[in-house]
Amino acid sequence: MSDSNIRYFSTRGGGGEETLGFEEVVFGGLAPDGGLYVPTSLPTFPNDWQTTWADYDFKQLAFEVMSRFIPSSCIPHADLQSLIDSSYSTFKTPLVTPLRQVGDSTWVLELFHGPTLAFKDVALQFLGNLFSYFLSRRNKDAPTPEHLTVLGATSGDTGSAAIYGLRGKPHISCFILYPEGRVSPIQQAQMTTVEDKNIFCVSVANSDFDACQTVVKTLFSDNDFNNKHRLGAVNSINFARILAQITYYVSAVLQLPKEKRDNVKFVVPSGNFGDALAGWYASKLMRLPSVKMVIATNENDTVAQALKTGRYGRGGLDLSEQANETAVVNGSSDGKQSSKVKATHSPAMDILLSSNFERLLFYLAQETGDGSRAGAQATLRGWMDELKRNGTVDLGNAVKEAASKDFVAEAVSDDETLEEIRQYYKLEKYGPYVVDPHTAVGLYGLRSQQKTDHSGAWVSLSTAHPAKFSSAVEKALDKATFSDFDFRRDVMPEEFKKMETMKQRIHRVDGEDGVRQLIEKVQRGDDNESHEHPASL
Repeated sequence: MSDSNIRYFSTRGGGGEETLGFEEVVFGGLAPDGGLYVPTSLPTFPNDWQTTWADYDFKQLAFEVMSRFIPSSCIPHADLQSLIDSSYSTFKTPLVTPLRQVGDSTWVLELFHGPTLAFKDVALQFLGNLFSYFLSRRNKDAPTPEHLTVLGATSGDTGSAAIYGLRGKPHISCFILYPEGRVSPIQQAQMTTVEDKNIFCVSVANSDFDACQTVVKTLFSDNDFNNKHRLGAVNSINFARILAQITYYVSAVLQLPKEKRDNVKFVVPSGNFGDALAGWYASKLMRLPSVKMVIATNENDTVAQALKTGRYGRGGLDLSEQANETAVVNGSSDGKQSSKVKATHSPAMDILLSSNFERLLFYLAQETGDGSRAGAQATLRGWMDELKRNGTVDLGNAVKEAASKDFVAEAVSDDETLEEIRQYYKLEKYGPYVVDPHTAVGLYGLRSQQKTDHSGAWVSLSTAHPAKFSSAVEKALDKATFSDFDFRRDVMPEEFKKMETMKQRIHRVDGEDGVRQLIEKVQRGDDNESHEHPASL
């Protein structure tokens, strides 16, 4: 096996020609210049990969993917395989991410069979073990053990997946920020009922996901604070998360009938663009004759608009006037935040500025510019400066056209989301099939695209178990119309039912200063003064 010599650099070029190794990137998360790390080259699979790996299980495929981005000098191959085996032994099916056929040429890639029933388990079970592996190696002969403070923001699923990946791990503290009242009751319970003392669930008042993510980025960019507390990232700004998600696209192709594999369309419900970016990397690895990515957003559709028009940002948007306001969605408010994020039935996608879109923009700048790394970085810095100044940036027609070779976009309304849940429950040949609202966004986007393209195989990603979003599912499958449906009986897993009687541990803070003070207080060894109250599902 040929060994990888890949290193990593920032999309914004603040380090000049400097490159970092994989371990440094895992611990660094966000680059000091505010950019995101990307690999120095894009590897590819051997020409005969479909034949050679036809009988490989998920763990073996994960090794083939990851070893192309992680040199053995960083993680020896035997150690990497052991990390992978440990990470995916926690899943409920040996396939890890099985395909389910829901139409004659349509499949759903079920990504919710991990410990917290969300797609982010695939990445965060691995990332938690990576952190632990590197820390153990560093601390083996160190006079003073190194301690990692993991800091992340969540719109729902990242938080619980990170917590379950890091709970109980020595020399790691985990702080997860979430917008108060804007995650579903189940998601909140999954995070806040974990009793491990290294876990801190932080409810940020009067905020949305973008605001929480801004706090995280600000603290990572504060070099003094970052160095003092040794911050580590679990959001998809950490390249290790993107890397882990590549595998399920490869696995999906090999689960398809052989005659369908050369023409595959992946439909990705998109919020922070990490899943979509992983699919893009996978397409470059696999080198299939035809792979298309359909990006499906909800009404917070800035990425969809960028792909359609070439303009990116939230400037000029008034999402509060799009369609009818959603008064209460999964515990959410009606979207009165100054950032103009609209509360929808798919709250994990209620995001306007998608962090990982910057990584794609770097590659697009390189493709449409002079082809150099430095030229692309300079272009990207200009775009990011304009975005920060004006709230929007014109990427130009050349960039839009370049993106259209790999991506198409669909924006899906709340009403369309609910209708799609109903349509899949009413399936005859392949159903009934209950899907969560984020999966429904993807499936609506798929159906819209299939109106003009019936060729090949269509694979839509299912990002969460429907039990995590009871409000939307029960609204779609109301008793008056679907008298045979009972959410608690038909959908809710036993582990969720047990949470109903468990206490929740929550730290409530106001904004960036509150987060700083909490981290400082915990690291000084002060008592954990979280507020406890019964779960309410």
